[in-house]
Order: sequence, then C-alpha cells, then structure tokens
Amino acid sequence: MFAPAAHTLNLEFAVFTEKFPGWNSGWHVSRPATTIYFAPGRSFGSPGPKPGHLAPVPEPDDIGTDGPIRIGYARCSSATQELQSQLDALARAQCTRVFSEKISTQIKIRPEFEKVLALAHEIKQAAPRQQVVLTVHEMKRLARNAAKLMTLSAKLLAGGIGLEMLTGPLTGIYDPRGAGSILFAVLAVGTELDRNYIREEALEGQQAAAAKGNHGGRPKVVDDDSLTFALALKAKGVPVGEIAKKLTTKTGKNAGKSPSVASLYRALAEAEETAADDNLPTRPKPARIRRPGEPLTPEETDLRQRIENQVLQTPETE
Repeated sequence: MFAPAAHTLNLEFAVFTEKFPGWNSGWHVSRPATTIYFAPGRSFGSPGPKPGHLAPVPEPDDIGTDGPIRIGYARCSSATQELQSQLDALARAQCTRVFSEKISTQIKIRPEFEKVLALAHEIKQAAPRQQVVLTVHEMKRLARNAAKLMTLSAKLLAGGIGLEMLTGPLTGIYDPRGAGSILFAVLAVGTELDRNYIREEALEGQQAAAAKGNHGGRPKVVDDDSLTFALALKAKGVPVGEIAKKLTTKTGKNAGKSPSVASLYRALAEAEETAADDNLPTRPKPARIRRPGEPLTPEETDLRQRIENQVLQTPETE
C-alpha cells in the first residue's frame, strides 16, 4: 500500500496569476511533476502508515520564474527636466510596470510613487515567495534626505520588497533585510552629508560676499550716513517730511531720488528700537510751547491735576 500522493503544485502562483492575469505572459514557471512520499522507515512495497497517520508532506517549492518582478519608478523635479533617459534605462532593465511623475522629493505625498509601493505590496501579499523589486535609475529619484530615505527603507523592509539601482557605485539589487538595511543607512548618511556640504558652501559664499559689502536682498533706501543725518535733523525739530526732501537714495532703482516719508519713518523707528535694545540713552523729546488759548493735551491735563491734588507738607513747630 502506498502513502497518499502529495502534489507540489505551488498554490501561491495560482492565486497570483488569478489576481494578476496580465502578468503571466512570457513567464516560465516550473511545476514539478506529481511525486509520492513515504513515511519515515517505509520503502516501495512495504506497508503504509497506519490509518489516521499520513506521511509528512514537504513545504511547496518557491515560484520558479526567470527573475524578480521589477516595478520601475522615474522622477524629475521640474517640468523643464526630461524623463526619457530614465524611462529608457528602466525599459532596458525589463521592468514589467513603470510609473513616472514630475514632482519634487520635498512634496510629502507623490501620487505615482504611492502607486508603486501599493502595487509592490499587493503583489507580495498575493505571492509571498515571489521576489518583488523597486527599480530606479539612481538613488536621488527616491529621496534627498536621511529621514525620508529611512522611512522608505522601513516600508520596503516591512513588505519584503527589494531595491535596485541601475547607475552609480552601488548598482545592483539589494534586499532590505540583513545587509540591505545597512546599505540604506549608509546611503542616508551620504545623502545628508551631501546636502550639508552644499549648505556650507552656500553659507561660505554669502559670508565672502558680505565681507565685500554685498549683503544680498534689496538695497537700503536710507543708508547709515543718511540715517545719522536724519536723526540729527529730527533732534533739532525738523519735520520728517522736510528731512526726506534733504536726503538722496544712493543705490537701487530709485538712486538719485529722495526717499519716501514712509520709508524714512520706518528707518527712524528701527534706529530708535535698536538704541533701546542696546540700552543707549535716547534724546529727550523737545518741549512743546503752548500758544494762548490752545487746549491742554491729556498728558498736560493729568499733570496739572496731580499737581493741584498734591498736599504741601509744612514743617511741624516745636
């Protein structure tokens, strides 16, 4: 009596092809023939297992394909850049599906990239033993900072999805598990260092320009010399409108013209705030001479009332 036959037909592949019928074209799938397994210690012609005790059946084999399922992703930042070179490289890599979009990596949600991840996870769930790979032309098409790249690494690791880069010193397919996670960390650090280097270069350039007197931004309408002159005139009681007529803008599109009264008021206010922050003494306001019959201001009325209500103290007599 023979042990019950155990067919090693891979049920995962059947479920996968039923869910994704278009992906079955061109695949070479090896389906082993029906085999017979005997219980331990049994051979051909010997009695089979006792009723109720079936022979052990091995685990089903992996899906036999010619290679992994590649899902391509192409991206550029602006409409002026081209995607065709990336699309050609992904086509040569035999990507089954390719998603592309023109969007910056600084955008939190990239619609086409989300579709790539969703499709990769869906295929992996339908066929857990099938290798699914996210293929890109180069690493910067995925992310440009450590935080986003490590977030992507966690998503790929959770879904068991590999990563393939077609160019650069790290060209190849990397599994997010094991040594692949170390690669993600190294790439993240390298990307962050590159961004820091660019930032430092920009700051050094700004500092060098500032040392030459070029501070960037809009030029001052009222420069330091004109502001000092305006403060001196204001201290003498000259109206701000008259002061503005005596000044001249030295740089910018309004060079040779007098600054507006509003611009001069802003410059004077900023100078007074700076002096107050530095605890420097400010000039007292000039006294106002009241003409006969002119009403008192609220401050003057309050001062007169306090003086009238003040009780004069007289020395006590012994």
